[in-house]
Amino acid sequence: MTNHHDLAAIRALTETAGSTWGSIDPEYVLRMRTQNRFRTGLEIAQYTADIMRRDMAQYDADSSLYTQSLGVWHGFIGQQKLISIKKHLKSTDRRYLYLSGWMVAALRSEFGPLPDQSMHEKTAVPALIEELYTFLRQADARELDLLFSQLDRARAAGDETAVEFIQTQIDTHQTHVVPIIADIDAGFGNPEATYLLAKKMIEAGACAIQIENQVSDEKQCGHQDGKVTVPHEDFLAKITAVRYAFLELGIDNGIIVARTDSLGAGLTQKIAYSRTPGDLGDRYNAFLDVEEVTDADLADGDVVIRREGKLLRPRRLASNLYRFRAGTGEDRVVLDCITSLQHGADLLWIETEKPHIEQIAGMVDRIREVVPDAKLVYNNSPSFNWTLNFRRQAYDLLAERGADVSAYDRADLMSVDYDDTELARLADEKIRTFQRDGAARAGIFHHLITLPTYHTAALSTDDLARGYFGDEGMLAYVRGVQRREIREGIATVRHQNMAGSDIGDNHKEYFAGEAALKAGGKDNTMNQFG
Repeated sequence: MTNHHDLAAIRALTETAGSTWGSIDPEYVLRMRTQNRFRTGLEIAQYTADIMRRDMAQYDADSSLYTQSLGVWHGFIGQQKLISIKKHLKSTDRRYLYLSGWMVAALRSEFGPLPDQSMHEKTAVPALIEELYTFLRQADARELDLLFSQLDRARAAGDETAVEFIQTQIDTHQTHVVPIIADIDAGFGNPEATYLLAKKMIEAGACAIQIENQVSDEKQCGHQDGKVTVPHEDFLAKITAVRYAFLELGIDNGIIVARTDSLGAGLTQKIAYSRTPGDLGDRYNAFLDVEEVTDADLADGDVVIRREGKLLRPRRLASNLYRFRAGTGEDRVVLDCITSLQHGADLLWIETEKPHIEQIAGMVDRIREVVPDAKLVYNNSPSFNWTLNFRRQAYDLLAERGADVSAYDRADLMSVDYDDTELARLADEKIRTFQRDGAARAGIFHHLITLPTYHTAALSTDDLARGYFGDEGMLAYVRGVQRREIREGIATVRHQNMAGSDIGDNHKEYFAGEAALKAGGKDNTMNQFG
């Protein structure tokens, strides 16, 4: 279909086999090959790595060309997201998928719902990558199958104009397969464990792996308390392990996203090893909360650091963890990011406590003094109260401009009473342009929402349950779901087709000809939907 040389080669192959292959139609073979463009996860990883590298270069030249993704927790959710993107926006360019370790823990673990603390099965991550790409490839097969059916009808009707138009759509078909940025958490163990898991993720199709600088066995969600970081050399060993995994598997341009949680992490498990004053270990230790002591002050079991002739005792908790000095978070973030980029990382992730462009930009400006093309992946997190944060920013901006803000209570800006006010409209506009503005000012190459489909699944289920089990009964489903599916062109309204029934019918005809027992006849109730 897309390559007439391929069709000629298949035809020659069947002719060579002689009469024993007489039931094989070369065009059907080519259709099936076209529907199955990617045969292995490594093919997908290479294809999508090339896309991301191209997108990164384009962003360097023009910051308006930033990229986006939504976090998904099931293959079907990822598939429907890409189908919707193609339907509404006509192209998947610069639109990715994000695989969240949080959602794997909360939704995909055999233990049941778990907190985001790396307690879920590590194999659940590559399994979800494989599942996502299985569903995306099926979306390709379904869309092409619909086009092939249209082509057959146009040929049967003798409509050459329609034949040519449909053939062009087949020849220029854009795949639903897009890059996945996959969360490996803190690496699930030592560097060898990180390397082994990274290989599984890449073999499943991941072209971009995100890894964070927390301690594997104390890992916490980025928006919770109690985060513990590791010395730089420990983290760099894991970055190196991921790079070796990419190189071993032949994905030479695979992408590593180095995430720092240092802004909100006040603890470390280790005192870094230092060889010479001012080296990386010494700089890490310089952030520790210490007290100067003398020999007489020391007790059995004390740990001390000697610096510039002074004995310094780090403040150690009962958990045997050490505290950083308050107010050092941004300095630690900047050092983390520069160090990661200088040792093999490609993109940065700075986990922040609020969505504030100037806060992010202040750190990125410092990083770019050393690495001019530094770029971020940024978490537009549902853990932020976006309405409250931006209403506060709008309040402060109006006050700074000298506007009268006496009608607003800054401590109660979530109130519905403010929804139709100048402040609320200003806040919503800043939310609307956050991704564009962040890309231009703060070096954010990729914007993602980690957990959106967790929340949308809960919200839509709540809407349906409230009506269906209440007074609306079946009308809640018909009006709130099915009627909207029909009128808004949602593919799932013909759920049998979405699940592959028509593909199966066509295959049955390929395999058995007129003897095929097909499901899509006149008595199929899906015909009610056109």
